[in-house]
Amino acid sequence: MIRTERLLLRQWQESDREPWAAMNADPRVREFFPSVLTREESDAAFDRISSGIDERGWGQWAVEADGEFLGFTGLAAPGFRDGVEIGWRFATSAWGHGYATEAARAAIDYGFEQLSLPEIISFTTVLNVRSRAVMERIGMIRDEDGDFEHPSVPVGDPVRKHVLYRIAAP
Repeated sequence: MIRTERLLLRQWQESDREPWAAMNADPRVREFFPSVLTREESDAAFDRISSGIDERGWGQWAVEADGEFLGFTGLAAPGFRDGVEIGWRFATSAWGHGYATEAARAAIDYGFEQLSLPEIISFTTVLNVRSRAVMERIGMIRDEDGDFEHPSVPVGDPVRKHVLYRIAAP
C-alpha cells in the first residue's frame, strides 16, 4: 500500500468490482479508448490487474479516498514495447481534484525508490489533453521521436496516434 496526503493506493478488493465496471462502461471515462468495456471485459481486466500485483508485489493499484474507490494508478509493462509505464484512470466524479497527479507522483516515487527503475514512460492518444497535462505536471517530458500508432487500436481509429512521455530516475 502507498499512502499520500489524501489517497490510498492498494491491492484491489472485491468491493471495487462494481464501481470499476461502472467506470469502464462510462463513455466519458473511455473517451480515448476504442470502446467502453462490457461487464465480462471489465471483470477480466480486474482479475488480470489484481493478479499482476499478487505476482509482482506492484502494479496498477486501486485508488481510494475516504474509503471510496476512485479508479486506479500504477505501473505496468505495456507488453508491446520495452519499459515500465505509469497509467491512471478515474471515475468522472474524481476528475478535477488533482487525484491523478497526486497518485501518479506516489507511483513514480515507488518505481524509482523501491523498484530502482531507471526510467518510467507514459503514453496516451494525441487527443487526450487531460492525461497529457498530468504527465507534464508530474515532470514527464514528451519524446516526439517516440510517438507511435498504438498496435491494439484499429487502423483509422482517431485514438490510434499516441504520444510518448518519459521521466528518468533522479
